[in-house]
Amino acid sequence: MKINKKILHAIVYTYVLLCCLTGCKNAEIEQDVVLRNGKIELGFSTKTGGFKTFKNINNSFSFLEANPSKKSLWKINFLKPSGIGSIEMTNASNFQYLKEDNNTLTLVWSNFNVLENKDFKVVAKIKLKEDKPLSDWNIAVEGIDDEKISSVVFPIISGIKDLGNENLAVPYWLGEKMKDPRRHLSKIEGKEKKYQWQYPGRMSLQCIALYNDSEKFGLYTACNDSLAYRKDFSYEIDSLNYLTYKISNYPAINLKSHTYSPKYNAVIGTFEGDWISAAQQYRAWGTKQKWAYESRLKKGVTPKSLEQTALWEWNRGKSNNVLKPAKDLKQKLKLPVNVFWHWWHGCSYDDGFPEYFPPREGKSSFINTVKSSQEDNIKSIVYMNQMQWGTDTESWKKENASVYAVKDINGNLNTHTYNVFTGKSLTTMCMATQFWKDKYTALSNEAVNTYHTNGVYMDQACFSFLCYDENHNHPQGGGNYWLKNFAKLTEQIRSTFPKNKDVFLAGEGVSEAWLPYLDAFLTLQVSMERYAGDNGWEPIPFFQAVYHQYAISYGNYSSLIVPPYDELWPKKYAPKEPLALLDEKYSKQFLMEQARSFVWGLQPTISNYQSFLSSERKKEIDYLLNLARVRNNGLEYLLYGKFLRSPKISIPKETIEMSRLSIYAGKTGNTVTAFQKKADLLYSGTWKSNDNKLGIALASISDSPLPVNMNFNSKDYGMAPSGGVSIIDAQGKKSITTYSNGEIQINLTLKPRQVCIIEIKNNIENEK
Repeated sequence: MKINKKILHAIVYTYVLLCCLTGCKNAEIEQDVVLRNGKIELGFSTKTGGFKTFKNINNSFSFLEANPSKKSLWKINFLKPSGIGSIEMTNASNFQYLKEDNNTLTLVWSNFNVLENKDFKVVAKIKLKEDKPLSDWNIAVEGIDDEKISSVVFPIISGIKDLGNENLAVPYWLGEKMKDPRRHLSKIEGKEKKYQWQYPGRMSLQCIALYNDSEKFGLYTACNDSLAYRKDFSYEIDSLNYLTYKISNYPAINLKSHTYSPKYNAVIGTFEGDWISAAQQYRAWGTKQKWAYESRLKKGVTPKSLEQTALWEWNRGKSNNVLKPAKDLKQKLKLPVNVFWHWWHGCSYDDGFPEYFPPREGKSSFINTVKSSQEDNIKSIVYMNQMQWGTDTESWKKENASVYAVKDINGNLNTHTYNVFTGKSLTTMCMATQFWKDKYTALSNEAVNTYHTNGVYMDQACFSFLCYDENHNHPQGGGNYWLKNFAKLTEQIRSTFPKNKDVFLAGEGVSEAWLPYLDAFLTLQVSMERYAGDNGWEPIPFFQAVYHQYAISYGNYSSLIVPPYDELWPKKYAPKEPLALLDEKYSKQFLMEQARSFVWGLQPTISNYQSFLSSERKKEIDYLLNLARVRNNGLEYLLYGKFLRSPKISIPKETIEMSRLSIYAGKTGNTVTAFQKKADLLYSGTWKSNDNKLGIALASISDSPLPVNMNFNSKDYGMAPSGGVSIIDAQGKKSITTYSNGEIQINLTLKPRQVCIIEIKNNIENEK
């Protein structure tokens, strides 16, 4: 009898598969099952599926403790009538595996005695990437009919050993880095010692780097979710000082679904270098995604007046405290100044939203002053929170707003009290409801078309929430409906904008997922000490290293006066001396914040500007104005350029005075308002222009001259072996030297508080 070859192959494959999945009792099967690709090695227990070994083959470093195999690779949390229940791989009475090839492994857990559903099964698939020290991890939960799964935690990488001289870099919006994260984690009070970041949200992109800063190698943990599904990333520490890394995935609750499997993979691997190396590795993937090529800046649809902004003024209150100082700034700078305007609205800040209209100074006065400032080419965007509603407002009750608010898994509202002075709360509205999109669109329409502003700042824009209200038009719980509906909201808002006027939308934070929807992003880590104090984290331009040329970022809490107090707040907390000057000892903090902003490619911003500062704090205001002029002469780098690692420079440090003071922080007498911190006296950022020129931005905050010596090879930056070197300052550009044979040597002495850009350009004949 003849047997078809395809049938024969299928029989053989099935036999081999069954043999592997039944866990044959020979010595070979009992050994750990190992994946290797010449870059990394992953080993798993053949008895439990536990993750046992994780090695970098290049340096032979083992990332895991000696025997972590008993710790679960995953955890599934269920919503039960009695609360949240959970299972782990140890609850399975049957484990099987299949090694498909040297790079691919499938792990299967089944027969969970704690579950009534006997068809319930968990399948994990790990696949090494070819010729890269990376692996993709995916999970499928099968047989979930009639089960309400609140989260699937996978992968769980337990028992991560200390890498030595350890740093943790996280894209918490612009980016933050922490030295010795285990020590800081161990200081957290309570049983759970964990850092956790939400995506999409405050985590602006899907990559975390844990690395040894002296040996220059690290653990690369990421995700390749191109559709921005809701998830949490976390690092926590156990009693033995080992770290655990987790991703918590949130499926939509669907009792008719048989299987849940994320439409993306977790990425686990290693890298050589520091956080910049990790960012560059992620950039290779992230800039190929839809959000990058559809970013508004990249598509050329951001208003040109926004791109040309030389300086932002962030003031609060009525127009005489906002637009009048902005006019003074513009007259001094002689370049475009835009206004970022808070507290213009008729309601109290952080509790009366969304009852913004009429403005607190009255309709006619507001319209007239806005039009007048526009005649001076000063454009204003006004603050309007894009998801909060005050629960003590009349409109909350009158419009039955609670029906359209976010509900948690227990049906409760997401209510929070931000205002420490009034104690009144705000509640998060659900972005997926048409009611809220219509409400916020109407407010934006009124701001632009009735009150003639140049746009809206959408506070808390780069956030997302899980909503479990079954009456809302979205899947319950997880999914990516928040971002989809934000896209619909901005499209709806822009449909109301006049076609012959520069109007733009800005938002709080920055995120890859929001690049197609916002024109500008408020990034405040450059001045994080003012709101966070000395908390162990240092700001870094993580997001800029990946997406700078795809997004316009701005913002700074940098201020020379005490933050203002809303006139609509209780009088008993009001300062005795409004707009009082901060002590001059904090001046270096102001300079540091502005220097960071400059070299990291943000549009400069000053908070709480008043005209008297140009005489009372002349040194600081002159620094800001000079910085803005230099930046304006180098937009091909600091607005449109691609982030690169800066050449090595010797950077002196100095202990400076810091103020921890914002509109809330340091105001109630219970928080630290001042501390000392070592700070760099020189800041640098290196950028590649679209026409292959190199721009090295330098900003000194030193009171003394600073020598700057850089020696590097042109090929490290993709430059020709010979060319010219110029210096760009507020006056323009002038040539300072040439280079040849690929050796670039730059030796100069910066004047006290000098700001400049060193430009390196190929010879014309080399370019040909």
